[in-house]
Amino acid sequence: MKRAAIIRICGAGIFAAIVYAGSSRIPGLAPSILVKWRADENYYYLESYGMPTHKMMVGITAWQQQVPLPQDFTGDNAFRIPRRPVPADRPVSAKTALFSGAIAVAVNGVPIFNPIKNDGRTDTYLAGELDEYGGHCGRADDYHYHVAPLHLVDTVGVPNPIGYALDGYPLYGLTEADGSEPTDLDEFNGHEGAGGQYHYHSTRTYPYVNGGLRGAVRVENDAITPQPRTIPVRPAGEPLRGAHITGFTWPAPNRYSLEYEAGGEHRYIHYSVNGDNTFTFQFEDGFGNARTETYRRGGR
Repeated sequence: MKRAAIIRICGAGIFAAIVYAGSSRIPGLAPSILVKWRADENYYYLESYGMPTHKMMVGITAWQQQVPLPQDFTGDNAFRIPRRPVPADRPVSAKTALFSGAIAVAVNGVPIFNPIKNDGRTDTYLAGELDEYGGHCGRADDYHYHVAPLHLVDTVGVPNPIGYALDGYPLYGLTEADGSEPTDLDEFNGHEGAGGQYHYHSTRTYPYVNGGLRGAVRVENDAITPQPRTIPVRPAGEPLRGAHITGFTWPAPNRYSLEYEAGGEHRYIHYSVNGDNTFTFQFEDGFGNARTETYRRGGR
């Protein structure tokens, strides 16, 4: 059962939501605490494993055969959020830039990417690449959202952010704290609230989340830097035409199973995260034939 603890960040005039599983019924989530916050003089640091408590991948019809794996967004690889965000002299628009990496992070520790994929033109939502919660996996088997994770409004409450852009400004749901709809959003889906603090809102149409960064950030190679790194476990997959993901389960701790339809068959990928830093994948076709592959994550 999910619970959320909301704490006020003193001096910043914003809220942080720590979303965690008190007694999670999803056995595949090994860490009991999904998100941890720490701070120094200039930044808040959000640590997570990048795995939400909801089902992932179900509903995707344009798929590159990636599956969700826990990521190590901890220590020096945590998300870094400025404590005192400042407006940029030249804000960066997500329409023309930031097609690589995260532009925000949800309060459940899952990264939020530009809704336009890294080809600079494809709307991932309209292309059928996203699941029921607005997410999918990247080439490192890293799960992330491309549209607003609006389900988190029910977890944290309407008055609180569902995420933070990497410039430090909070991202809210579709409404203001009093339930009214914002009417003066700028090109970045943001505005100043009643207290004069700038923040972003979610929308059901493009740009869905913050449409860029109004606050000061550093951009290198079309990505905000620094931000957490993902390390691939296996070679990136290729598009599988006609595939439709129909199921995702956690059969046991650190074990996952993804079900999909392709070529008129029900197929499965059963995979596990092992204690020796290896990952085992079993690919099963519609006739019960299976092959097994094992990989080791290097680097960290």
